[in-house]
Amino acid sequence: MYKTILLAYDGSPEGARALREGALLARACGAQVFLLSVVPASVGTHIAEGVHGGVLAKQFQDYEGFLQQAVARLKSYGFRPRARLIMGEPAPAIGKVAREIGADLVVVGHRQQHFLSRWWSGSNQAMLSEYISCSLLVSRRDISLEEFDAEMLEVEQDCVLAVPDVQ
Repeated sequence: MYKTILLAYDGSPEGARALREGALLARACGAQVFLLSVVPASVGTHIAEGVHGGVLAKQFQDYEGFLQQAVARLKSYGFRPRARLIMGEPAPAIGKVAREIGADLVVVGHRQQHFLSRWWSGSNQAMLSEYISCSLLVSRRDISLEEFDAEMLEVEQDCVLAVPDVQ
């Protein structure tokens, strides 16, 4: 079904949901996993950088740490994930990388926004679905690490059972 799945991961609880649900789906489909972390390029970040030099470097360092932890976690499950860290506006950046790698599915976490946040986000904050040409899964499933471990084992066993015994 899916051959290349792009998991958008930022170290947040919502990102962890996307990572877990996307990994389960990738295991079930036998898909290649690509992890992407996008350091948001906001006006506030650039202002903070002007006032306190090193803000961007610290942000990159934090995101690099999140990304490496996610890569290590996926490797422990037998995946061979590719990963990339970039800076930019998340929706266009995810769309660009999805096209570059030929993703057939993008998995992101859902972050609840309050009314004023949506109101003040402005019209230039287009939805991710406008930037991608593949399927999009917005993960809202709250799955603990223990549940994920158990489900990953279950999916692995199902995949082994589905392979015919060749003699």
